[in-house]
Amino acid sequence: MKLKKLMNDFLQDYLKQNEIEFSEWSVNVNNQEGFGDYSSNIALKLAKILKKAPIDIAKNITNHPNVSGNIFTLSASQPGFVNFHISNDYYLKILNQIINESENFGKKKKLNKSANVEFVSSNPTGPLTVGHGRQAILGDMVSNILTWNGYDVTREYYYNDAGKQMRVLAESCYAKYAQQIGKDVKIPDNGYVGTYLDEIAEKIVKKHGKDLEYDDSIFRDFTEKEIFSNIENTLDSIGIKFDVFTKEGTFYKNGSIKNVLKILKEKGLSYEKDGAVWFKTSSLGKKEDKVLVKSSGEPTYRLPDIAYHADKVDRGFDLIVDIFGADHIDTYPDVVLGLQCLDKKTDHIKVVIHQFVTIKKSGEIVKMSTRKANFITLDELKDELSSDIIRYFFIMRGANSHLDFDLDLAKDESEKNPVYYLQYANARISNLLKRYDKEISADGEIDYALLKEKDEIALVKLLSEFPHKMEDVLHSLEPRKIATYLEEVAAAYHKFYGNHKVINLQNPDLSSARKKLCEATKIILTNGLSILGISAPERM
Repeated sequence: MKLKKLMNDFLQDYLKQNEIEFSEWSVNVNNQEGFGDYSSNIALKLAKILKKAPIDIAKNITNHPNVSGNIFTLSASQPGFVNFHISNDYYLKILNQIINESENFGKKKKLNKSANVEFVSSNPTGPLTVGHGRQAILGDMVSNILTWNGYDVTREYYYNDAGKQMRVLAESCYAKYAQQIGKDVKIPDNGYVGTYLDEIAEKIVKKHGKDLEYDDSIFRDFTEKEIFSNIENTLDSIGIKFDVFTKEGTFYKNGSIKNVLKILKEKGLSYEKDGAVWFKTSSLGKKEDKVLVKSSGEPTYRLPDIAYHADKVDRGFDLIVDIFGADHIDTYPDVVLGLQCLDKKTDHIKVVIHQFVTIKKSGEIVKMSTRKANFITLDELKDELSSDIIRYFFIMRGANSHLDFDLDLAKDESEKNPVYYLQYANARISNLLKRYDKEISADGEIDYALLKEKDEIALVKLLSEFPHKMEDVLHSLEPRKIATYLEEVAAAYHKFYGNHKVINLQNPDLSSARKKLCEATKIILTNGLSILGISAPERM
């Protein structure tokens, strides 16, 4: 961003002129009124090095020749901040830029870099729950953020088609099938009992008749196909599509998993104990060793995940992002460690951990369990709420915070509902622009300098921050920050609209300038909502 570069160039020039070697400072947006639009902590950081009071250093910096021309002025404030006051003229030029660039404002050009984002990755053992929904939305939005910032993104879904869960699922489905044809077969211990299996069993009866004996492959394959088809349909209903589907079984068939075990053994990083194969992570800085293969012969998640991630690394992505639930917090570091043991690059792997979701209805928490079928599916949620509402509510808290999904608030069609609040702001602007075109005919140059009111300038400043916000969210991969920013924009717009008349027949020039401010606001709201995968309706 040009503005931040100018401010950092100024600070760098100060250091150079004073022969100070230092690089550990930051320049951030300042939300405290009267203390500048941006502030730097450079004086606070330099205090120990120069052995001077931070405020004295800050004052000295403000006396340094301003390299920006008229773009900013400087001030110092306690305990030692350097404040940058950006000129209104600069912000008003940004306003014109927003309008000219429209849907491309703040959007990065193609970087010639690729990114892989893996998310959802739920095994096809049942319908997607609201817990899966949070990960689905988070992963899709992270993908959109990366695309917006110039990456060529591959969305990937990875799932287990070869483990114990699938065997138990097949046994459970057979039991449901047998019950439907009059046989006394019980659901296995820890089996799946959801009604979705009754529906699948009915389809098996219709297709294969009533004479089937238990055949693992028939019941496993049919059930997997049915459930996964439903998963894809569910995801499609909330605007999510994947580019690649990868099955765990692939890495058994192609020998990758055996190869991982072979390499670890050759390097002395695995051993056998009590019939199990252990990863010697204690020799790699961890407190204890971890099981790779259980005494039953079944692998833990770590082993196939190492093989899978090795494959992703070999595909040559510039960035690999894994969206995991909190249940992976102990396993993914071992997977990364395993990759390092295979001499694979890992510094381009970024892991986003999200916490769990609870559904609240009438103030009560709804319990969920996939096997016991006491859960709210994503489809059930979709039956009650729009895709826009679902997508937004799943990112109303940061990924690392527990999320209470309030059904009552989600259904509320008032300004208490943040989705309604944002979309209403956009619709209000759309309606105003239509009225303007009917009532005022203005030609010629727009005089942005007429925008002098405090509410006008505050809104313009906020709109100008959009590229910076998108750059920040690229590093954090936290969609909630976009939502928070858009809510601030909507609040600033509603305040401006409430205090100032946009369409004024007695002052068409001011009306034209304010119309452009409204247009710019609409552009920012629309762009931000598009990254979140949420619609920006013209009317409500």
